[in-house]
Amino acid sequence: MDKFLQAAIEEAKKGLAEGGIPIGSVLVIDGKIVGRGHNKRVQKGSSVLHAEMDCLENSGRLKANDYKKATLYSTLSPCDMCSGAVLLYGIPKVIIGENKTFKGPEEYVKSRGVNVEVVNNQECIELMENFIKNKPELWNEDIGV
Repeated sequence: MDKFLQAAIEEAKKGLAEGGIPIGSVLVIDGKIVGRGHNKRVQKGSSVLHAEMDCLENSGRLKANDYKKATLYSTLSPCDMCSGAVLLYGIPKVIIGENKTFKGPEEYVKSRGVNVEVVNNQECIELMENFIKNKPELWNEDIGV
């Protein structure tokens, strides 16, 4: 398995262990992880700290040229908000662990020139399926249902 997706999965497991939603993300530039994050909406009482947003925040201020060389890994298909951040910063590639349990605006992101790759990782699928089954109300809150 891709070591960067594995790092995102580790982040997702951290979030779950903290009582949050098991979604993780890493930002990679030039073969190195420059930021990691996981969904912290529950832990921080936040309205915006999805895994990708936490990851970008933890990456700090980067130059536009850095983003243009970056790949964002996420264990779950990014939502509208997180996909918007990808477009805003011009991140050219997104690797998605799975989109079976939730599918964000992948086609739109692709239409804007982003290379979107879904790997259908079984561990990512199982993490989300188990979470959704065990905490449906928390999951529905996270996706705005």
